[in-house]
Amino acid sequence: MAEWRHHWADINGLTMHYVEQGQGPLVVLAHGFPHSWFSWRHQIAAIAAAGYRVVAFDLRGMGQTSAPVEEEAYDVQHTMGDLVGLLDHLGEERAVFAGLDFGLFAIYDMAYHWPQRMRAIIGLGNPAWPHDPDCSPLTAARDLGQRHFYHIDYFTRQPGVAEAALDAEPRAFLKRVFYALSGDYHYVDVWKHPPGTSYLDALPEAPPLPWPWLSDLELEFFVSDYARSGFLGGLNWYRAMDLRWAYRRQFENIPNPVPFYFLTSENDTDMEAFHGDDPLAKLPSQYADLRRVEILPKAGHMLQMERAAEVSARMVEFLADIGRSEG
Repeated sequence: MAEWRHHWADINGLTMHYVEQGQGPLVVLAHGFPHSWFSWRHQIAAIAAAGYRVVAFDLRGMGQTSAPVEEEAYDVQHTMGDLVGLLDHLGEERAVFAGLDFGLFAIYDMAYHWPQRMRAIIGLGNPAWPHDPDCSPLTAARDLGQRHFYHIDYFTRQPGVAEAALDAEPRAFLKRVFYALSGDYHYVDVWKHPPGTSYLDALPEAPPLPWPWLSDLELEFFVSDYARSGFLGGLNWYRAMDLRWAYRRQFENIPNPVPFYFLTSENDTDMEAFHGDDPLAKLPSQYADLRRVEILPKAGHMLQMERAAEVSARMVEFLADIGRSEG
């Protein structure tokens, strides 16, 4: 922690916050929702110690980065533009990009436009865009939300409602959703609640902290940031899903050209519920250069925190393999 360097920079029309440690080839870490750069706290130190320059940044709308209020500010051009702008700001031509959830989806977008600026991708938990060519994600969310509680429908159906509820109780929401997304709970059980249920009421009560992978103080890092920024920016990533879906249609059935490493867990709800049947079997057709696929046991969607040491070790292994492949 003593070697973390915090920066705030004007990038792609935002004031972007990022944390940096180490020297060597650049590795950029991109989080998801409702996370921040701090989700990568264990990996930052481990990867830097292995001889890399590590940068973990707050995505637009989250953490200490600016939060545009317009949904259109979260489309593909803006979100992948943040990655390219960060790379330019850091004075680097290329990097390995690693991500989870929304941060990883932006990395996938970048791969179709600037593959020459990416040495490789390390994906956690989300093997590809969750893309149905026949139905937009918000249309699907509306349908599911009429049958049972569905978080995407709750976040997007009535703008203003979800962010007001979450802003009022950031600690309760973050504690419950972190637990629900972990391998200690079956997240899809929140769908058992009827339509109209609030997210806080749909989420399970979480056991008292500390947990094996999260302390009270560590949770406070997330609570502090979201209590300051509010949740509007994070929810706008959901509200722009149809914009990004429409843009990505041009890349259907075109394999991602960047070397790809994938790390997931046996209890990841995204693998179970958001990527169709047998998502691992689809990987060879989705990536032109699929390098390695690994599954860690007894963890969920909070993988890099739940199994911090194992994730860090695998990522360092992947980085070494990338270096060997480049000669």
